[in-house]
Amino acid sequence: MSKSSRYSLSISEASAKGIAALAHDAEIGGVVVLERRHQPIAAVIGLSRFERLQEAERDLRDIGVALTRAVTDDGLRYSLPDVFERFGFDRRELEAELDEDLVAGLE
Repeated sequence: MSKSSRYSLSISEASAKGIAALAHDAEIGGVVVLERRHQPIAAVIGLSRFERLQEAERDLRDIGVALTRAVTDDGLRYSLPDVFERFGFDRRELEAELDEDLVAGLE
């Protein structure tokens, strides 16, 4: 199997091949697609590839947030006291509640 190989197996074929063989193929960079009734249902991939995919997913999510912010930013900024006033909060009351929670051992 080459490092970039990809192949499909039915669940019963994968079972017959054995988990050790599937794990080995994934470990060296292959992708094993498992099928049920000729429909792909899962993939066995190596941990390093899985971690790269997770990192790419996080990066894409961050890019999406940054682009959304860039498109929707109207340039207006608000101070914390303005936000408290807008939503009807009193800073002293919130600080007192926080102090009570801290004394009670809540965080």
